[in-house]
Amino acid sequence: MSQDTLETRLADVQAKIDESDPLQRVHLIQERRNLEQRVAALAEQSEDDLPALEEAFIEVAAEYGERKGIDYGTWREAGVPADVLQRAGIHWSRR
Repeated sequence: MSQDTLETRLADVQAKIDESDPLQRVHLIQERRNLEQRVAALAEQSEDDLPALEEAFIEVAAEYGERKGIDYGTWREAGVPADVLQRAGIHWSRR
């Protein structure tokens, strides 16, 4: 999940805590703590991780995309740079 998605979910959980019954409240508090930890972990990641993440993506993206029916345009719309797709062996084609 992206940091924005996590923060949105965190706000939703926080809003529900006050309105929940005691048992739901316990579960929501734990979910809030889990989300806070995930947000903190994302904040700690540095840009130095990007090359390693790109290399890992390049290794698996073509096979994964083939298996899941994800084409070039979808990857691009999701924000994957064209040069990374090219290195992964994912090319634009007319279907």
